[in-house]
Amino acid sequence: MLIAHDLGTTGDKASLHHDDGRLVTSVTVPYPARFAAGGIAEQDPAHWWDAVVSATRELIDRAAVDPTTVAGLVVSGQMMGTVLLDAHGEPVRPAIIWADTRSGAETRALEKHLGADHAYRLLGHRLNPTYSVEKIMWVRDHEPDVWARVRHFCVAKDFIVHRLTGRLATDRSDASGTNAYDQLSGTWSAEVLAAAGLEAALFPEILDSTTVAGTLTADAADALGLPASVRVVMGGGDGPLAAVGSGIVAPEDGAYVCLGTSSWISFASLAPLHDPQMRTMTFDNVVPGSFVPTATMQAGGASVQWIAEALSPDPTHPDTARLTAEAAGDLDTEDLYFLPYLLGERSPLWDPDARGAFVGLGRHHTRAHLTRAVLEGVAYNLLTCIQAFRESGATIDRIDAVGGGAQSDAWLGILADVWGVPIRRRTIVEEANSLGAAVTGAVGLGLADFSAARALSEVTAEFAPDAGRHAVHAQRHSRFVDAYAALAPWFAAAPTSSAPTSAPKSPAPKSPAPTATEGR
Repeated sequence: MLIAHDLGTTGDKASLHHDDGRLVTSVTVPYPARFAAGGIAEQDPAHWWDAVVSATRELIDRAAVDPTTVAGLVVSGQMMGTVLLDAHGEPVRPAIIWADTRSGAETRALEKHLGADHAYRLLGHRLNPTYSVEKIMWVRDHEPDVWARVRHFCVAKDFIVHRLTGRLATDRSDASGTNAYDQLSGTWSAEVLAAAGLEAALFPEILDSTTVAGTLTADAADALGLPASVRVVMGGGDGPLAAVGSGIVAPEDGAYVCLGTSSWISFASLAPLHDPQMRTMTFDNVVPGSFVPTATMQAGGASVQWIAEALSPDPTHPDTARLTAEAAGDLDTEDLYFLPYLLGERSPLWDPDARGAFVGLGRHHTRAHLTRAVLEGVAYNLLTCIQAFRESGATIDRIDAVGGGAQSDAWLGILADVWGVPIRRRTIVEEANSLGAAVTGAVGLGLADFSAARALSEVTAEFAPDAGRHAVHAQRHSRFVDAYAALAPWFAAAPTSSAPTSAPKSPAPKSPAPTATEGR
């Protein structure tokens, strides 16, 4: 048996698998995150560990399996965060997670030394406050007493692997999400570290995702209720692992969308994909020698979760399914738009000052209109990302959907109409990240190869676009883009906004609405 853990923003989605990757059972253990004004987004790493312990024991109990049958454990995790450790491997402060955007000044300092275009081609990502190295610099510059205790840096998944094995390391997929990794040489970038004023000794060793990092320490085995002989495979970042869990392990497998707290569109590639306007990014893949060009927005599923909480009598138990059902079908928002920038934005705007907004709100609008506008707003934002990929030469003519939002027929129907391509739901949606981790673990233990992922999650439903509705959405997408352009100066001038970075304050030039037949 294999156990996979996926450390998301809202909880640990853990799953138990047969040694060929087939899912046995899964469980989610939630934990809190702290979001506050000024771009603050933090979590306590101790909560991650407690969730891993609790989820592991619950998986064993729920499946009623003998713990000695567990041969391996592998971890997926949220990317681009910052966990700072002291000499004993203990966190010196809360983890700064991917959504935090406080490091605007540090981003500008890096750009001054490196140049935006050079950094993008070196790193596969543009310089931005959402990345790890900028966050590390922020702690150094703003918390000197804390910084004096810092000896090591890692990200969420690495922290758990360290607690499991005693070995501090990272993999190439997570390394490529730090903005400190030279994607051409596959090493930490001496040029970036010099510009950032950081020592190379701060950063962990880099391993392949399939590397066995070690076996469980005695303390970890006791906490988890597993044998100390369990081998821990390094694993990777949640984005690249979600691709594997979606059955996408090679370029011919197409594209997928993950409708999680953050939402992204991605596909496998044999080389990094560099957008001339730097709207998209490229991570190293967990499949050796390949890459995953990606466009990630900050608040995809988070926007839907927010509107459900805001419109529900009890925000702690939002009726998301009912609200999205009310917003389904041919409901017209009647010129109401929602900008889904509740946490600033990465792709395609790269604007940490952007904020959420309803535009065109009238007295006649109901909660169904508000919910529909949010669902469409996420779809419009991701449409701009699809256009960016196509303009860079990618073929996207079908998209598979995973993540919690993929359970909604209403939303998948909207996405198909907005994007003009078929959207397919797969058997495993919420556990796609942990399924990708399980496959990676099986490869690391010599039990399978990555091609096995294609058969582990089947297509269960397909949503075809309606040509008439797609034509209407193409016009509305143009209005959506214009709304951000009109509000961007106001966002930047807000008293609580983060300092401006090099991110453009106007949208990318409009391109014709994509059709289902567009391609390379």
